[in-house]
Amino acid sequence: DGRGRDLVRQIIVFSRQKERERRPSRIGPVVKEALKLLRTTLPETIEVRQEIGPERGFIMADPSQVHQIVMNLCHNSAYALRDKGGRLEVGLAEVEVDGETAARRPGLSPGPYLRLTVADTGSGMTPEVMERAFDPFFTTKKPGEGTGMGLAVVHGIVRDYQGAVAVSSQVGQGSTFSVYFPRLESRDIEPGETVEIRSQGGARILLVDDEQSQIQSIRKMLKRLGHRVVSRTDSPAALRLFGKTPDRFDLLITDQIMPKLTGVELTEEVRRVRPDLPVILCTGYSDKLDGEADKG
Repeated sequence: DGRGRDLVRQIIVFSRQKERERRPSRIGPVVKEALKLLRTTLPETIEVRQEIGPERGFIMADPSQVHQIVMNLCHNSAYALRDKGGRLEVGLAEVEVDGETAARRPGLSPGPYLRLTVADTGSGMTPEVMERAFDPFFTTKKPGEGTGMGLAVVHGIVRDYQGAVAVSSQVGQGSTFSVYFPRLESRDIEPGETVEIRSQGGARILLVDDEQSQIQSIRKMLKRLGHRVVSRTDSPAALRLFGKTPDRFDLLITDQIMPKLTGVELTEEVRRVRPDLPVILCTGYSDKLDGEADKG
């Protein structure tokens, strides 16, 4: 219905930064930092492997959006590994897409790309589920385990980047998501126009999650990376704190499923005051996976 469509548009807008904030960038360090954070939340039964190749070219990117894409895709794969564990592989490589490959990938044109891949050895998807994987609010999770927005947000960001997302999967053999970012060659960039996105830390982060164990593990990792973290387990309390000093924070990281105010509702209120504030919305873990992560 109309309200549902409006909500989808709002959530996808929340995931984006203004176009003028994108610059030709190398994003390997952002992917690596996202994986460091991810490892703190996964059980020991899930092995994380990474293969980040050298970046000679650039993509037009905002680091917070790239971080969100990586986390959303990895959360999705982690859910598929929740019962038996397995392997989660993340890769980043420069590729040349030819006409034959482009014909097999809707929305993809021949040319140079940076390809991000997230693959798992999990339960896989049926063709019917695969066709609807990026639909807003579509989910195979039980109530309370996810909103169905993670992959929809990924699709919205990548489409806005004029890139493409492809998925291949078989039941019982895992899934692979491939994100294609249009790549700029170094010679096409004006001097002084580029930015190297590095894991320098120093961001002022508001972290909100109703589970203290999650707060502790994520807070520890963020502080180890050099960030300054203020955390709250009560979302209305977090909103009150933000309202007193809205310019104090550079980033909001919030869980989605919380009592009183969900992550989306908290984001909506925060964005009324700071429309420019980057937000990372964490969704998709079942209670069982969270319990295992607490032990890991």
